[in-house]
Amino acid sequence: MAGDRLERCSGLARALAEPLPGTAPTAERLVFVESMGAWPRSVDRHPDPAISGLAGRAAEAGRKLFLIRRPGRRRAADAPRTVLVADIAPGRTRVGRFTVDGPADLAALPLGEAGAGTRVTRPSLVVCTHGTRDVCCAVEGRALAQDVAGTGQVDVWECSHLGGHRFAPTALVLPTGYLYGRLDVGTAIAAAKAAGAGEVEPDLCRGRMAWTPAGQVAELAVRAETGLRDADAVSVVDVTMSAAPHTEVVLAGPGGRWAVRIEEERGPARPLSCAGTLERCAPLVATAVRALA
Repeated sequence: MAGDRLERCSGLARALAEPLPGTAPTAERLVFVESMGAWPRSVDRHPDPAISGLAGRAAEAGRKLFLIRRPGRRRAADAPRTVLVADIAPGRTRVGRFTVDGPADLAALPLGEAGAGTRVTRPSLVVCTHGTRDVCCAVEGRALAQDVAGTGQVDVWECSHLGGHRFAPTALVLPTGYLYGRLDVGTAIAAAKAAGAGEVEPDLCRGRMAWTPAGQVAELAVRAETGLRDADAVSVVDVTMSAAPHTEVVLAGPGGRWAVRIEEERGPARPLSCAGTLERCAPLVATAVRALA
């Protein structure tokens, strides 16, 4: 079993100690629709025209669409579906819930509105289990989702491709919009509970989706330096490419201002996915954190 895991992309990334910070996808507005059947490789090519149409409308509204389902549960195709509409911009985080009965309801969802739907107050752990994208998420993601759901401590959804399957099991926490990787039951629950309290659990964090990769790395570096946990205590205010091969990110919050130097760290070639070809590893790392006056 251990040998099989090492041969998968997530096992290789662990063995190479590939850094997690800076690997979250970038987005501020999301929509999740409960999908009962098999998930296609690409959400926007879903065979259900109601969902593929929703993907187009979501893109027009500046939202990224994901498919979700409850761990271990299979419901009838015509059962009511849950839709979550999430705004995860710092300082404006909110998750709204809709229950829809069919395609006509999906077509009428107010995706362009902020604050739509019944507000969800309980934190959610959204675990990538998209097996048609990568076996690591199918094996490790599903196991994590079922185990966490079995504790009854947090709200858990399985989710389509979140990106970064080499960090499986990987999950998004709502409402704050942070991604995590290499989770187990304890760290997953801690991350979700932190999100419910409006905080960040820095261990195993890949970054906040609201920031670019460089901003994600810089924010987590400041948190490591200061111990700040409040989700909105640190914001990216400027990212500057230097003439030298590095980036400087300026962050600010109620507790001060910081400049963080970001550089690429050259590493060995490895596959980005189990079916992928070898690619040179060049993760972003923080090499200096400086407090500003």
